[in-house]
Amino acid sequence: MKIFQDLCQKMTILKLCLIQLKEGTNLNEESILSGLEESGDIDLDDIDTPSENSNNEFEWEDDLPKQKSTDAARKGSLLEYTASEEKEEERRWRMYQIGDQGHRVDMKAIEPYKKVISHGGYYGDGLNAIIVFAVCFMPESGQPNYRYLMDNLFKYVIGSLELLIAESYMIVYLNGATTRRKMPSLGWLRKCYQQIDRRLRKNLKSLIIVHPSWFIRTLLAITKPFISSKFSQKIRYVFTLAELAELIPMDSVTIPECIKQYEEEKFKKKLKRIDQELNGKQERKSEQ
Repeated sequence: MKIFQDLCQKMTILKLCLIQLKEGTNLNEESILSGLEESGDIDLDDIDTPSENSNNEFEWEDDLPKQKSTDAARKGSLLEYTASEEKEEERRWRMYQIGDQGHRVDMKAIEPYKKVISHGGYYGDGLNAIIVFAVCFMPESGQPNYRYLMDNLFKYVIGSLELLIAESYMIVYLNGATTRRKMPSLGWLRKCYQQIDRRLRKNLKSLIIVHPSWFIRTLLAITKPFISSKFSQKIRYVFTLAELAELIPMDSVTIPECIKQYEEEKFKKKLKRIDQELNGKQERKSEQ
């Protein structure tokens, strides 16, 4: 019975505190005691209060939470990261400079897709960089967090360009072995180009598209009237890796295995088609 009375008293105090907060009254000991006296619901002298030697420890009955020590109370609100967790958090986020602004990139989220952009060495005289963009490493559009991934990947790509390029550069766009679900939208590509610093746009000497699909060529043909003539002149189609090797040094260019397999399969299909055509001609001649 005593426990029940104590609980009722504490609930009454809590109720008065909430009422005063709601009414905008300054919450202090005097106002609370005044409200308790006016209510007449409880005997103030009968309320158990912690003694001076109790070390401010709270004790609760039955299944209610217990505060065992003041150390636990201090630690309760300070459950922060450990040293290893802090390092992990630092590794997750990285700042990239895009123009005059810094942008945070979720490196953990884009970890599987970081190979989408890489440095392919240099060409010609000076620090003329070769930047390789492999579309086969892009995320698929059906993922639930696709927009979040593309937003962070966009910042990563643009931020990486700022770091990788010193002077003039070219972009090698590896389009082969890419499904439609991995193809970035035209809007995303346009946003990338628009967000590139003016210096980088001016210093882009060539955009080489390797294994261009019918879709890519049609898309660029349709948008050509809306693209500057200077940029259009920088676009070049390359249909084989051998053709690419004639244009740039391949020593430092990393070609994904899926691109190599794509070209091999395409070459086999071409040979098979040629064989079928030759066999067809021979059969027609024999029939005549």
